[in-house]
Amino acid sequence: MVTHRNCSIFGNYIRIMMFDDRLEIHSSGKLPNIVTVENIKHERFSRNPRIARTLTEFGWVREMNEGVKRIYSEMESYFLHEPKYTEPGNKVVLTLENNIVSRHLRVNDNMMKKYDEFNDLNDDEKAILHIMYNTGEKMTTALAARITNRGRNFASKLLKSLVNKEILEWHGTSKQDRNQYYTLAE
Repeated sequence: MVTHRNCSIFGNYIRIMMFDDRLEIHSSGKLPNIVTVENIKHERFSRNPRIARTLTEFGWVREMNEGVKRIYSEMESYFLHEPKYTEPGNKVVLTLENNIVSRHLRVNDNMMKKYDEFNDLNDDEKAILHIMYNTGEKMTTALAARITNRGRNFASKLLKSLVNKEILEWHGTSKQDRNQYYTLAE
């Protein structure tokens, strides 16, 4: 937002407001030049190109013009509604949904589409898959034991069952490998 801020407006800061169901970012000034709330997803324009270039060169942003695209992508990856841009008065407001119930339902729907047998899994298996699916991280026996509040032997059998169902893939050199882990099957 700093890159896109209208620096000619003094006395008002960028405000970030957190609510139970959303995050709102308020920035003084209208959208720049040719950008509108309708075309912001695809239109590119830098109001402060020197600031944008400096942020890129310092490595604080990955590339120029990535911000809006990345926000849309991140929201989609967490199964949340698209970001909502509005221009009430002389400011821009970005609203990012944070609906845990809605996200949980969308995750379940998506997992049911991806894994035919999702409804046949027990609650412990579903809990492990939810965490792996939401975080994109690997699963270990110790972590599975913590998630399920069960012992390591139970967690190990649970993970092997998901491998046998071709939902997870095992990675390791041997059964005694201290660094073995599981990932979602492709």
